[in-house]
Amino acid sequence: MNTIWSDNIQGIQTLYLSRKLRFDDVFFDQYRDAFNLEKSAELKILEIGCGPGALAGALHRWYPNAQITAIDRDNNFISFGKQNIAGVEFIEGDAEHLPFEDNTFDVTISNTVQEHVEPKAFWGEQYRVLKPGGICLCLSARKGLYCTAPCLKITKEEEEFWQSVTLENESEKYGVCRYPTSESELPASMEQYNFRDITTNYAIINLTPDNPKYSVQMAEAMIEAQRQTNLEAIVSVHSIADERAVEAVNSKFDERLRLYHDGIKQWDTSVSITMIVRGKK
Repeated sequence: MNTIWSDNIQGIQTLYLSRKLRFDDVFFDQYRDAFNLEKSAELKILEIGCGPGALAGALHRWYPNAQITAIDRDNNFISFGKQNIAGVEFIEGDAEHLPFEDNTFDVTISNTVQEHVEPKAFWGEQYRVLKPGGICLCLSARKGLYCTAPCLKITKEEEEFWQSVTLENESEKYGVCRYPTSESELPASMEQYNFRDITTNYAIINLTPDNPKYSVQMAEAMIEAQRQTNLEAIVSVHSIADERAVEAVNSKFDERLRLYHDGIKQWDTSVSITMIVRGKK
């Protein structure tokens, strides 16, 4: 059983809730234009490195006639996806050795995976399992913007907690982001491994709870996603969470929700930029 990522890098809720927001239907227009897939087509789509399955779930909504398969090496993510996301086949598998026959899929897609996988295997395996004329979609996070609300600044209890622990360099230990590429290198890498008709696009996802264009439910989800990220960071250090730090986190996010519902705007924001590279076999 492989649970390295969910145990040491990003917890299930951290990854699922943040991606669920970024792949919410309100942002579909940006992805639709970049993906350039026929919405009603009976496509076979493979998501590689699916995590807990937020993108796979979105693909099922966006392309209702498609057959969605999602793989990840982390067993915790696959179990979560199977239990919580309908309409998707979740399989434990390795991006460097995809467990599928040649010429199986119409589309392969990955989100923030390329930078962790050796390029020859990453592109080569997708090229192998795609049908002739199949589409490869590579989503890659780029530098965004982040501004926190005053009420969400790190608390004294959290500072004391983080000062009391010794942190390993988990990214180096587990080979996280071992193969980074710039905005020009990423499409060039895809081209190097025989894909053609390559295009690049960018999805700009603005997560600002106080923006009136978002529903109350969406705004609350943005705040709660931040809460879970903070809580899972604490729990990931110790199997038993530090009660004072956890209480401080919950208290400040409860206050953020109160301010939101009272109409006291904070204008805290997280703006993510996702590069979308599209190529054809």
